[in-house]
Parts: sequence; structure tokens; C-alpha cells
Amino acid sequence: MQMRPQPSTWSFQEKLGRAIWMLLGRPIFRISFHNWHRLRSALLRLFGARIGKGVSIRPTVKIEIPWLLDIDDGATIGDYAILYNLGKIKIGKRSIISQYAHLCAGTHDYTVSSFPLIRAPITIGDDVWIGADAFVGPGVHVGSLSVLGARSSAYKDLPQKRVFVGNPARPIKDRVLR
Repeated sequence: MQMRPQPSTWSFQEKLGRAIWMLLGRPIFRISFHNWHRLRSALLRLFGARIGKGVSIRPTVKIEIPWLLDIDDGATIGDYAILYNLGKIKIGKRSIISQYAHLCAGTHDYTVSSFPLIRAPITIGDDVWIGADAFVGPGVHVGSLSVLGARSSAYKDLPQKRVFVGNPARPIKDRVLR
């Protein structure tokens, strides 16, 4: 049986919104000065994102669809992070998404010949640290106070208050704050 990708699942309005974001919003976001966090937050809100107070998002962050983004108070998104939010991405209070981290909320069902898009949401709890160059896959929930170490990959849910490393991520110890 041959793969026959399905036609686009995006509505005309979604395609138009994404085009306006790519042509206008993303370039303005990108050229803003590094410490203009409020401007970038306001721009994302203008495109439908829910952004809390005191959020710090670097200008080099790549956001695919702003209206599917929800970031709580005090969160930080580092340089060159990728928020590939074909599905919703929710980032909790005071969480840190480090530089080059990749949150991917979309995949395809390879078991079906039409290869349908799956828009599986990602939820990052409060006080989480996603390390540099780490990957969080579609549908993953990272529990509050957890750490996903640098260059690690999470394909399944990560319970709270644990430190995870590796590919696939495995727990190595409890996270104990002093």
C-alpha cells in the first residue's frame, strides 16, 4: 500500500494567520533588541498567545503558531529555542526552556496511509528546567519541579520532582531544592 498524504487540515483562516505571522510578526519579533521582552510578549499577545507577567523570551526563539502558545508568569525561553506548536504548548510558572531546546507538538500517524497530522499538546509544569538542546516530543507532560538535562529527549511523560537525562530520558535522581 502506498502512502497518500491527506490534503491540508488547516483552514483558510489558520493559513492566513500563519502567513501574516511569518511575514510580519516573526520578523518584528526577531529584530527587536535582546532585552525588549515586553515588546515581544505584546506582539505574541496581538497574535493570540497567552503570555503571563515577567516572561522573558529571547528574540531568536522560533514560534510556529502564536495563538497555540500559553506561557505563565516568570517563565524564560532561551536563545534559539524552537516552540514548534502545531498543537498547544503550555509552559508553567517560572519554568526555563534553555537555548536550542526543541518542543515539538506535532507529528503524523505513520500507520495510516493518509499520514494524518497529529497535533498533540505539550504541557510543561511549574518550575521546570528543560536543558540546553533538549527535545520534548508530542503529547508529553513534564511534571512540576522536574529537570530534563541538556541534550536529553522526552518521548513520554516525566513525573514531577525528578531529574532526567539521556535519549530516551530516564530518571537519575529526585530534584531536591535547598
